[in-house]
Order: sequence, then structure tokens, then C-alpha cells
Amino acid sequence: MTASRSSNLRVGLVQMRMEASVEHNTEKAIAAVKAAADKGAKLICLPELFRSRYFCQSQDVANFALAEPIPGPSTQVFAELSKQLGVVIVASLFERRAAGVYHNTAAVLDGASGYVGKYRKMHIPDDPRYYEKFYFTPGDLGFKSFATSAGRIGVLICWDQWYPEAARLTALRGADILIYPTAIGWHPEEQEAVGLHQHAAWETVQRGHAIANGCFVLSVNRTGFEPDPSGAGGIQFWGQSFAAAPNGEVLVRATADEEQVLTLDIDLAQIDETRVNWPFLRDRRIDAYADIERRFIDDSATT
Repeated sequence: MTASRSSNLRVGLVQMRMEASVEHNTEKAIAAVKAAADKGAKLICLPELFRSRYFCQSQDVANFALAEPIPGPSTQVFAELSKQLGVVIVASLFERRAAGVYHNTAAVLDGASGYVGKYRKMHIPDDPRYYEKFYFTPGDLGFKSFATSAGRIGVLICWDQWYPEAARLTALRGADILIYPTAIGWHPEEQEAVGLHQHAAWETVQRGHAIANGCFVLSVNRTGFEPDPSGAGGIQFWGQSFAAAPNGEVLVRATADEEQVLTLDIDLAQIDETRVNWPFLRDRRIDAYADIERRFIDDSATT
């Protein structure tokens, strides 16, 4: 049995409502990080693309002006904040890599160590009001685990949260905590018909990642209504940021429609306890999984 790791870590989940002003959103995020740190949080997570409203509702080249290099101005601001507070911050940003090459990226800032590294979103959706393929090149850094003063963390982003392969590969790289900065919500005209089912699926699949990998999951969403710039529709972000334990238990959940700074203590020793009693990693048939690299398996094509 692996020796039990030391234990309690207080984490903070920042659920925000985004306004039109980048400066206002940034200042609000800074205030929320400080509030989480005041409550004792040592690992603090912000929602996806928190500096602006969710611009991917429309395809507009003017929105590329929101992007910045990473490291860059925002990572410098949050690195200084991280150092001042002695905390780890996960900040989701719109990355300008080069002219014509942009990514949806999360940066990890760790106290005195400053900027630790970044993860680029691997799975890029293209759906009505989620036109991310127009803006983002798929990530090319692979799935990553970051060693921080708050432990080993893995960061995935929104649409990544539906893919068990992403969670597994991140956990196999040593991540004890899977963090999902998120921007997900309902089309208001569909909410009554399918809203409960959509939200339940979203939460359930992530709780499954916690169980299958024996690790903690932090899913941090935005809240509030954001209009479609074209004037049609918009998105009602469903909030309900949550934390799940390695056994899938929901430890805390935010409301659907309020800004909240949630903090909670997680016991990292629960990872070892869970993985010993549910030895999914031990019993994986790694000799039988080669086909996972295929797009689809059509056995009828060979018969």
C-alpha cells in the first residue's frame, strides 16, 4: 500500500457573473481570489475565460483583440497576487500564441514560484452559441500534471470534461485533483424541456471521472445570462460549480444563479484509501486498449 499522504487542503471555487468590461471582470476575479484566501484556501480556481463575457456565441474577428500571450499581462497580475497571498491560482485565459494561432488556455500560478505552466484545451466544441473552433486551435501540450505547493493538480477545460480519456491520462500523470474551469449553460428556449437532463449529465460524468480515477474533481462554472451579440438567443449559464470526492460524493455545490466563493477542506488521504478499496488503476487491461486510438471500430468492414 502507498504511504498515506498528508492530508487537509482547503480549496476555493470562484463562481462569477461576467460583465461587458474586461477590467471590471478582472478586478472582480482578484477580489474573489482574495476572499477565498481570507477563508484559508490554498488552491483557488477561476471559471473559463473569466476576463470577458463568453464571446464564442458569435463569430467575430474583433474578439481576437481579447487574446494575450501566456505568460503575459494577466499571468503577471495573478502571479503577483498568488505570491502576495501564498496560494495557487488556476486562471483560464484566451491565449495569443502567434498571428493566427490562438488557444483556450489555463495558467497555473504558484506563490513564490510564480508562473508554473499552462494547459491548452484539447477538445474544441462547435455548436450553436459555442463556436469555439472559430477562435481556438486545439491544444498541443498534451494532458499535464503540475507539481504545486498545494499538491499535484491537473487542469482540463470545459468540453474536456465530457471525455474519460482526458481525465484518465491526466490522473495517470499523477494529478490528485482534476480542475475544470467551465463556461456551460442552457439555451433559454430549451431550458424547460431539457435543462434538468443536461445539467444532470454534466455533473454525473465528472463525478464518474472522480470515481474511475480515485481523485478529487473541482468544476468551476460561470453564472448569469449573457446575450448573444447578434441579438438572438443568448446563454443562461447554470452555475452550480461543485467539488466531488474520489468516491463521487458531491462535497459542495453552488447555486444556479448567484456569484459565490466556495471554500472547503479536502482530505488528500482519501485518494489512497479509495484507490486501495476500488483498485481500478491496478486492474486496467492496458494490453487490451490499443483500439482506443481509433476514431471508430467498425468490425463489419473486415468481414
